[in-house]
Amino acid sequence: METPRSDRQAGVDPADSPDFDALTPSSDLVSGPRTRDDFFDAVLGLESPATASEIADRAGHGVDAAREYLEWFERMGIVTQVTDSPATYERNQSYLNWRRVQTLRENHTTDELVEFLETETERVETLADEFDVESPDEVSLSAYAADTGQSIEDVWKTVSEWKTARRKIQLLERALTAESGDAADQQPAV
Repeated sequence: METPRSDRQAGVDPADSPDFDALTPSSDLVSGPRTRDDFFDAVLGLESPATASEIADRAGHGVDAAREYLEWFERMGIVTQVTDSPATYERNQSYLNWRRVQTLRENHTTDELVEFLETETERVETLADEFDVESPDEVSLSAYAADTGQSIEDVWKTVSEWKTARRKIQLLERALTAESGDAADQQPAV
């Protein structure tokens, strides 16, 4: 065995030795809160069922860690296992909506929620009048763009805003219903 270079040999001076107490514990590197957040972000981004391996790739961590977090997320209701072999998972939109409702209730007063609801309702009514249809799903992007001289992209953005406003109304109504003590404040069983 070769003798290490002098700059790599342990010196007699303790000031030259590494400060091992300042190093991040290995348990934090493997299962710290950031790892959980990485997996949480990965499952929130799912648009279709994915395997543990695919979720591990999205999160930038190993498959074994993905399986552990997916099992935990399933127990918490964040994801749902869709198939067994191979196991695939999808995000549980009902859970995410429930969390959004809870966040609205925690961060805003009833008066603020009512004001937000009025604003979004007016927005939806204005867009329904503008497009002369009841639902954004009834809009033909290309036909409306051609009829109005707008770009398809501009029409798409406006229709997307309309869909978003409708989703906000649903969440705000649930938050206000939950405020009145209705069962809507309970976490969904699914």
